[in-house]
Amino acid sequence: MAATIVIGAQWGDEGKGKIIDYLAEKSDYIVRFHGGNNAGHTIINSRGKFALHLVPAGIFNEKAITLITNGVVVDLEVLLSEIKELEKKGLRVKERLFISPRAHLIMPYHKLLDNLYEEAKGNAKTGTTGRGIGPAYADKVSYNGIRLGDLINFKNFSQKLKVQLLVKNKIIKALGGETLNQSEIEKQFFKYRKWVTPLVTETSQIINLAIDKNKSVLFEGAQGVFLDNDWGTYPFVTASSMMSGGVTQYAGVAPQKINDVLGIAKAYTTRVGEGPFPTELKNEIGNKLREEGLEFGATTGRPRRCGWLDLELLRFAGAANGFCAFALTKLDVLDSLQEIKVATHYEYNGEKISYQNLETNQLNKIKPIYKTLKGWKTSTKGITKFNKLPRLAQYYIKFIENELKVPIKYVSTGSERNETIKL
Repeated sequence: MAATIVIGAQWGDEGKGKIIDYLAEKSDYIVRFHGGNNAGHTIINSRGKFALHLVPAGIFNEKAITLITNGVVVDLEVLLSEIKELEKKGLRVKERLFISPRAHLIMPYHKLLDNLYEEAKGNAKTGTTGRGIGPAYADKVSYNGIRLGDLINFKNFSQKLKVQLLVKNKIIKALGGETLNQSEIEKQFFKYRKWVTPLVTETSQIINLAIDKNKSVLFEGAQGVFLDNDWGTYPFVTASSMMSGGVTQYAGVAPQKINDVLGIAKAYTTRVGEGPFPTELKNEIGNKLREEGLEFGATTGRPRRCGWLDLELLRFAGAANGFCAFALTKLDVLDSLQEIKVATHYEYNGEKISYQNLETNQLNKIKPIYKTLKGWKTSTKGITKFNKLPRLAQYYIKFIENELKVPIKYVSTGSERNETIKL
């Protein structure tokens, strides 16, 4: 059995939820180890369509244990809403979902400040989701965070909240917002405390014991490499690490215990919000990709920007994360195109240049160099065998694989779990 990390290889929204749901069928443990409810995983199965933001996407394997580790910032209102919705659909969640007491809480002032900061930036806004993720992580690293374990010991929670409101209300007032009341927050969080207490346990020891017992453990990545706080298109990024190495810090698992790292990439590229996008298509083809691919954010509903597949980004993502293989999703979205372009590399001032040697502001000035391939102009929807794909679709996959020098192990041909080719 294996310990596998699933990582988004682009700007998020790569179809990780679908692939995780597919892989979770044979997993004993599924672990969400970073990010917050700014990430959304869409799952479509026999129970219906679900947009999960905190509950691990592997929850639908009722024989598996699901874990939320210390690396995740938790909005308890969102978490409890998701759990109730799943239970309404007949899914057993309690006794199968556990959360680390070291996980930091997203507080009401985090969400308020997130939006106030964006307003104050004016045209220089970074395009956050407004979910309070950045301010929560900022408090974590500046020793101002409140953890789930503090909520269990409510006296600690109350004392820490008092200190934080002394600071936060001054900032909120200065930015033109309405200050917050401690007793109102405590009243709400005391209700959350009763609900969440049975789920709280140290997750790292569960994970390590499972790996030591040769169980199958699936680490569920959120968002994507190019939203990483260090290696992404900073400052148009998220607040935490999106890299495979984050599993050590965010879940307490040593690197040598990981057997497999799987990168998830769409057959084209998308991103939500602000920031550079070298292969973006601001034309009819970009609009067509958006419409065919239903490219609207699972978290915000915002329309996604669409463009051609960018192999320069995928090469960096593969090298930095140690991808053993790729999963290529949404192949069927390209079915109607006459021609399909793929960016093989970048040029800057007439010279070839790699992603890691570029500053964020330079990415808007590079020239993507494209290879044009013929479209297959026939449906691939629901195909589950590689040799059943149109010849030109097979060539497209093999071309990408040869360029990246990393095997493509899975190809998704639809949103349903079984619409998947395993190579």
